Amino acid sequence: MRDILDISPYLGVEVMLVPSYRPLKITLAKMNKNTAWLRQATGIAPSTLTKINKDDWVALTVLAHICETLNCRIEDVVEFIPSNSSE
Repeated sequence: MRDILDISPYLGVEVMLVPSYRPLKITLAKMNKNTAWLRQATGIAPSTLTKINKDDWVALTVLAHICETLNCRIEDVVEFIPSNSSE
């Protein structure tokens, strides 16, 4: 089960968010690249790529490195969706 970020205390309403790397898949497809290329280009660990494929949490430094490699913005790599979302 994925960890859930509870941002309720900050917003005053109950909202649980989880990462989705669907934007990364779209960005890679637009560039005619795949995750194997991304791993080679960034040098990220296979376990980190597994986390990304499972929409699990990864370090912000990893996301920044991916953005730098792809020359894109963070919203082109990850989005946060409600935990009860079926996306």
